[in-house]
Amino acid sequence: MRLRTFAAVLAVATLPLCAQAQQPKAPPKPTKADAQKVIKTVSTDKVKTKLYCDIAALSEQIDAASQKKDEKKVDELAQKADEMGNKIGPEFVALMDGLQDMNPDSKEAEEIGSMLEALDKLCEKK
Repeated sequence: MRLRTFAAVLAVATLPLCAQAQQPKAPPKPTKADAQKVIKTVSTDKVKTKLYCDIAALSEQIDAASQKKDEKKVDELAQKADEMGNKIGPEFVALMDGLQDMNPDSKEAEEIGSMLEALDKLCEKK
């Protein structure tokens, strides 16, 4: 899975610990069909495409803040990414939450990551 895609996934999936504590169940394991639905939804809506690209940009900032061990900045940026993800829609949030719990080296995660690269390419065009 490309680093940028995985970083975007983590940016959206990262929630404050208190929010995670409120969710006792693990999200369902995402499928390729779930990813296809999200890709179609995001790629056919200019507003959602922009939100996805903005999340990807935020993920780079989150990574930089994380390397500087600036947890306050990481939390702030992750919250922004989470809000943007919610605007994309519940299917997107569910996919990202499910990917967070998957082993990034698993075949399923790699396949879904490869599928999400189509969205990354939309961001590169801008």
